Amino acid sequence: QLQLVESGGGLVQPGGSLRLSCAASGFTLEYYLIGWFRQAPGKEREEVSCISSGGSTNYADSVKGRFTISRDNTKNTVYLQMNSLKPEDTAVYYCNAALNWRDYWGQGTQVTVSS
Repeated sequence: QLQLVESGGGLVQPGGSLRLSCAASGFTLEYYLIGWFRQAPGKEREEVSCISSGGSTNYADSVKGRFTISRDNTKNTVYLQMNSLKPEDTAVYYCNAALNWRDYWGQGTQVTVSS
């Protein structure tokens, strides 16, 4: 079965950190463009960061300098390290894997930043 599974979300205080994981099963992430997206209540889904198969990365302006995307091909997993979290980072975070006509989404993991 082809699937992506996110994990690592939770409740954290402002200024805290979380590391999200996106693990693939049934296919190899190494060749895919991987994106992290988030959707806050009442808002549209937005792209937070992405990493190419070659390791090139991109970040939304709102998270630059705070979030770091990385991939471990030996574990078939992509990570999103989130530091200096703010209340406005609160959202459901999703990972996406895209290659040609293939496009897979995970089920999402909730991140809540609150004191």
